[in-house]
Formats: sequence, structure tokens, C-alpha cells
Amino acid sequence: MPYIVIDLEWNQAMSAKSSVFNHLPIHLRGEIIQIGAVKLNDDFTPGEEFQCDVSPVWFRKMHYKVKKLTGFDNDRLAHGLPFPKAMEQFLAWCGPDCTFMTWGYDDSGIMEQNCIIHDLDIDWMGQWVNLQLVYNMLTEDEDRNQKSLETAMEHFGIEQTRMAHDALGDAYNTALVCSKLDLAQGLANYDRLVRQLTRRTHGAGDGQNGPEPIEHSISSAYPTREALWEAADSAHAVCPVCGKELERTRWISQGDHRYMALATCEEHGDYLCRIRLRQADDGMWYANRLLYQADQEMVDSFRARQAKPRRRRRRGKKQS
Repeated sequence: MPYIVIDLEWNQAMSAKSSVFNHLPIHLRGEIIQIGAVKLNDDFTPGEEFQCDVSPVWFRKMHYKVKKLTGFDNDRLAHGLPFPKAMEQFLAWCGPDCTFMTWGYDDSGIMEQNCIIHDLDIDWMGQWVNLQLVYNMLTEDEDRNQKSLETAMEHFGIEQTRMAHDALGDAYNTALVCSKLDLAQGLANYDRLVRQLTRRTHGAGDGQNGPEPIEHSISSAYPTREALWEAADSAHAVCPVCGKELERTRWISQGDHRYMALATCEEHGDYLCRIRLRQADDGMWYANRLLYQADQEMVDSFRARQAKPRRRRRRGKKQS
């Protein structure tokens, strides 16, 4: 079975309002502008490579923060392949019966959304592995505090020889991390990790340290805290059971760059969303995102915090 490491870059809406298209069957979080992938050799080292640019249909104007991170501009976007043609070439290169590997959760969700809006088959998306979980398991930090790709590269002493925030560059660097892991052991235990997360969807915790998150991921990188917050605030969480968009309250600050909000699915109940903004050593900003199944105690606690009046900062010069 071929193993393929895949990374995507996508453009975002200029605002939350402009991301809504009434004729689309879903709320579009991002439109793919680049696909990068690396096939792993039998010894899990990097092998054959694939890369193509994709011309967007809905988000045609480059968002300034995506442009700054990726180097993409409108001229480069205009010369990309249409998404259906890009996927035709990509899947032909992949071949049948592949297992796809990504660093984190975002790429598989964005790929599924883009296939849906172009009315393309998604049956090929059956086998996806989140390498963050595998890395944490094999470095004895199982299923907690998902690490960035840069952190994993530093852990193994991997030199950055490819451009970051480039789909092929990030896929290649992820493949290098794979070559340093006991990937056979990680894959053999991957279903167990997924089953643990599935059990947590029904509220199972360790009974000592509070409920466990049912989803835990790291956002893409942003050059400033303000740009990261804008993206986090406008992002739409989806129900982990049915995939429908959750109705979310405003964020409540918990201090130390931490925020929480309550989100609700009409069919599957309440969820507590938490994010923590952090700045990495390279100056870029990331958001750790967690989602919990909310029981009544968690809902009541959130409502109590929500009811407290917000403190207003005093502005102007101090009087002597």
C-alpha cells in the first residue's frame, strides 16, 4: 500500500461575510491554491514528488496574510490549473489504494470541502493519517499538545532545506520526519489512537484531570497576533459527528492568550471550543485549538462566565 505525505496551501476569504456563497452546499473555509505530495519509499524515506498550482474560482483575490506566508500573488494564481484538472493529475500520480498522511487535521477537511464544491468524488479519501498523533505517541507525548512540524524537525535535528509554507516543501519536510520515526509501529497503533478519540466524543475522560479534548490541532502560521486572531475569530467549527457548522457564541478571554466559546449542533448537542494563541521562536503566531463534548456542568460554568460584565480599559492620559 503506497503511503503519500500531502500538504495543501489555500486562500482564504477577505472577510467572514465574503466566505458565504448561497449556491454552495457548504461553508467554504478555504480554496486550495497548491497541492504538494511526496511518496514514501519502502523504508519510509522521501521518494517521488508531486506539485501543482491551482487557480481558485471563489477566492480569486489573494488574502494579504496568505500572500505574505506563501509568496503567492494573483498572477501566479491565474496560471494555476483548474481544481478538477489538478485533482485528475494528482490522483493519477498517486495510483490506487493509497494511505494519505498529513501534519494535523486541517488538510483533509479542506480537501474534502474543495472536492464537494467542485462536485468531485471523495471515495478515494478513505485512509488519512494525522502524523501529529503518531509523532506524539512515538515521542511519549501521546495525544497531548499537538506539535508543529517545525518542532518535530528540531526534535530530530532536521535542517530546513525546503521553503516553509510551500506545499511541496512542507510535504517533503514532513516526509523527512517520517523517516526518523518508527512509522511501522506508529501505523500499527494508529487505530487505537483514533478509537480513544472516538470514545472521548462521548464524554469519556481520565476522571482526574477533567474531560479530554475530542479534537486537538494547530492552526496555520500567521505573521502577527492580530492576523491570527482575525482568522480564529472568523473560522467556523463543525460538529465532529455530522460535519455541520456549529452555532458559536462570542469568545470569552481566560487570560494568557487563552479564549473559550460555546458551540452548538442542533442534533448532537453542545461543545466547548478553546484556543490558545502563541508565538513561536521564528516570530510566527499559531493557535492551539481544542474541542470538548460539553456536559451540563461545563455549559453552566460557561454561561456564568458569559454573564459577568466585561471590564473596560481606561483610555487617555493619567492625571497627576
